Amino acid sequence: MKILLATSEATPFAKTGGLADVCGALPAELRRLGAEIIVVMPSYRQVFDAGVEIHPTDIRFDIPIGGKIVDGRLLMATLPDSSVPVYFVDQPEYYDRGELYSENGQDYEDNAERFIYFSRAVLEAIRGLNFVPDLIHCNDWQCGLIPALLKLEYRHGTGFENIASLQTIHNMAYQGSFWHWDMLLTGLDWRHFNWREMEFHGRMNLLKTGLVFADAINTVSPTYAREIRETQMGCGLEGLLQHRSDVLCGIVNGVDYGCWNPKLDTHIAQNYGLANWKEGKAVCKSSLQEQLQLPQVSDVPLVGVVGRLASQKGWDLMATVMERWAGTQEVQWAVLGTGDSKFEEWLHRLAKDHPSKISATIGFSNELAHQIEAGADMFLMPSMYEPCGLNQLYSLKYGTIPIVRVTGGLADTVVDANEQSIADGTATGFAFDDYDSYALENTLHRACRTYCDSPDIWSGIVETGMRNDWSSAATAKRYLELYGEITQRIANPAFSH
Repeated sequence: MKILLATSEATPFAKTGGLADVCGALPAELRRLGAEIIVVMPSYRQVFDAGVEIHPTDIRFDIPIGGKIVDGRLLMATLPDSSVPVYFVDQPEYYDRGELYSENGQDYEDNAERFIYFSRAVLEAIRGLNFVPDLIHCNDWQCGLIPALLKLEYRHGTGFENIASLQTIHNMAYQGSFWHWDMLLTGLDWRHFNWREMEFHGRMNLLKTGLVFADAINTVSPTYAREIRETQMGCGLEGLLQHRSDVLCGIVNGVDYGCWNPKLDTHIAQNYGLANWKEGKAVCKSSLQEQLQLPQVSDVPLVGVVGRLASQKGWDLMATVMERWAGTQEVQWAVLGTGDSKFEEWLHRLAKDHPSKISATIGFSNELAHQIEAGADMFLMPSMYEPCGLNQLYSLKYGTIPIVRVTGGLADTVVDANEQSIADGTATGFAFDDYDSYALENTLHRACRTYCDSPDIWSGIVETGMRNDWSSAATAKRYLELYGEITQRIANPAFSH
C-alpha cells in the first residue's frame, strides 16, 4: 500500500505539540510493516536546525493563490532511523519565520494563505514525484483543504482518480477558522462556501472542510471519537460528526519506545526495566530530588506534572489541591511547564513559600521531562478534556502511576485501581470522573494511601502498566488496517467495515 502522510509538523524537524511526535514516529512503523510511505510538510526555518541533512530536488511548482502565482520547490530528507522520505514544501515567504504558526501570542495573519498553499503543494508533489498514493493521510486543519481539492479539482487529473483521503483530528479546539474572503485564495468555486461544506458561522473553516470531503475521519482515541459527537466536546461541529459517524473512528496515538523507554533513556540517572524497576526508580527519584533541591526522602510520594499550564490540562483543579496540600500533606511535587501567566506566577509563589515540597520549573526541558517521568512515583493529568495524551503513556512505561480524569485518551489507556481491577490484575492507575477539585483530591488520597500502606498492590499496578504496549508499532498496525478498510470501501462501495 502506498501512503502520503501530510502534516504541518513532525519530529525531529519541527514541533509545537503531540502532532509532531505522532507524525515523526508513525511513518517509520508503517514502513516496517511494508507500507510504501512518504511524508510531506512545510520547510520551516526549524527544519534546517534539526541536525538532519536536507537535500534539494529538481521538483518545482507554480501554484495559484487567489489572483497570483506563487512558486515553490521540494526539498528532501530521510526520517531518522528509517528509510522514509520526507519532502519539504519550500517557499521562504511563507515558512522561513521564527515560529510555525504564531509569534508573541499572535497567529500569523496569513495562516490561511500559508496552508492553502501547502495543501495545493502536497497534491502537486504527487505529480512531481510520480508517487501516486492509495491514500493521503491528512492531519489537522492545516491539511483540511486537501480532501476538498482532491474531490473537487484534482480527481479529474490522471493518476488522482482513485486516491482516498483520511482526515485525522488531533484536537477539535483548533479548527483553522478564517474570514470568508480567504475562500478566494483556495481557487474553489464560491458555491462551496455554504453551511454544509466550508462555511461555519460566516467564516471559512478548514477543519470542517476536511471532515466534509474526506473519505474517512479518525481521531486519536476511541473515547474522544465518541465525545466529539456531543455538544460539550464537539466545538460546534458535533452535528457534522454525528452525520459522518459511520466513517469516524478512534485510534490511540502510539509512543516511540526508542525515545521513551527507561531501559534505553540516556537522560535518566539509572536505566531500568520490569525486572529491576524498584532499584532503578529509587536511584532516579533520589537524583531528581537532589537536582530540584527537594529533600531526598524515599518514602514520601513524589508527584510529577509536565505540560502546558492551562485550564484544559486541569490546572484550576491542581492549583486548589496543591494550595491545600502544601501545608497539610507530606507529598512532594515536581512541576515542569509553561503557559498561562496566572498559573506561572502562582506556581512560582507556591514553590517559593514551600521549597521542601514543591519544585516548579517554568519553561520546557526535554531532559527534565524524562527525569520527572523516571523519578516521580505518580504522574498527574486531571484534564478537562484530552484527545489522547502522551504523558500518561510515557508514565506507564516508566512505572510512574498515572492519576487521571476519565476523558478522551485518558479513559482508554488508564484502568482505575478499584477492588475489582486490583483483584483481576488489570489496574494501571487511578482515575476519577467529575471535573472537580474534591474528586481529584480524593483520588490523590487513594493513590497516596496505596503507595504508603499497600506496597504489594502498588507494585502490581506499576508492573501491569509497564507491560502494556502503547507503542507506535501497535498503533501503526491499526492504521494500516484502517487504510485498507478505506481503500477497499472506495473501490467497492458495497464493502462494509
